[in-house]
Amino acid sequence: MKRKHFLSMVLGMGAIIPAMAQQPVRNNESEEEELGEDMPCKVPPYLQPGDTIGITCPAGYITYDQILPAIRIMESWGYKILIGKTVGARDFTFGGTDAERLADLQAMLDNPKVQAIMCARGGYGVARIVDGLQFDKFKQHPKWVIGFSDITVLHAHIQRNCHVASIHSKMCNSFPDEFKTADPIVQQTILSIRQALSGEKMTYTVELDPKNRLGTANGELIGGNLAMLQSIAATKSDIQTAGKILFLEDTGEYLYSIDRMLGNLARAGKLAKLNGLIMGGFTKIKADDPGEEFGKSVYDIVLEKVKDYKYPVCFNFPVGHIRNNFALKCGVKHRLRVDASGVSFAEI
Repeated sequence: MKRKHFLSMVLGMGAIIPAMAQQPVRNNESEEEELGEDMPCKVPPYLQPGDTIGITCPAGYITYDQILPAIRIMESWGYKILIGKTVGARDFTFGGTDAERLADLQAMLDNPKVQAIMCARGGYGVARIVDGLQFDKFKQHPKWVIGFSDITVLHAHIQRNCHVASIHSKMCNSFPDEFKTADPIVQQTILSIRQALSGEKMTYTVELDPKNRLGTANGELIGGNLAMLQSIAATKSDIQTAGKILFLEDTGEYLYSIDRMLGNLARAGKLAKLNGLIMGGFTKIKADDPGEEFGKSVYDIVLEKVKDYKYPVCFNFPVGHIRNNFALKCGVKHRLRVDASGVSFAEI
């Protein structure tokens, strides 16, 4: 290359490089919003009598006998039940191998005769298969996906990539053996699944918690298990939270772990642009080692992380690894009202 020609190229590039350097650096979330990737969620068709609910095990292992109560109850609601091949399958803690769980869930997603998919139980395993799922047919013909805990990964992935609503609720392993004699709160939580599937607008009221932060917010609902949400950060399943109402729950964690995970969401900008925050059950918190006490409660941790923001915050909402774990429609718009008399949360 001639020296004169080379210098002219470099000088030409020099005029471009400073201009490029002056461009503002944007974080992933704001860039995605500008690109319009965070679209409103489509609500799948609500179920009618005679529709089919498929049961599959994308995470932990469960036997057919263990899901029989759920089968009987959902059949009593007028629905048909399709049992997936992973029910009763086992690969150590999993409901079958990764390949088996992937194939079974894929078959449910693609089957035009299945109107809803109930995950039989949580545990662990969805993150191992979610990137192998194909959602082309699901996007064309969306259906309800039901579950919680580890299934948070699936809810988040569907909401982010398919823009389809789903149901966060109890699963087959939480249905009582005898519904008529079950505790009333257990009956109500199970019936809330039927109400959500049939198209009833969900409305909940919660007693006042002195630590609540007052206010009113409207927004699409997103969230689930805190550990699962922080584990999918910076992946294809990562949640977009701006303008939404975020709900969180967890179980079996140390207080410092809750602080670390919620701090991760804060550092990633997931708490900055919320319209509202709902804190569900945080149960079975592990005791600190003597002399190594963390020194902050869940209340302290949450209020510290959101102190710079003005949106309403609700504590002790009935969702999570608790008996009063009610069905919530992820991806559907809700209104959260937190005032001196208590909390109301309603689908709009």
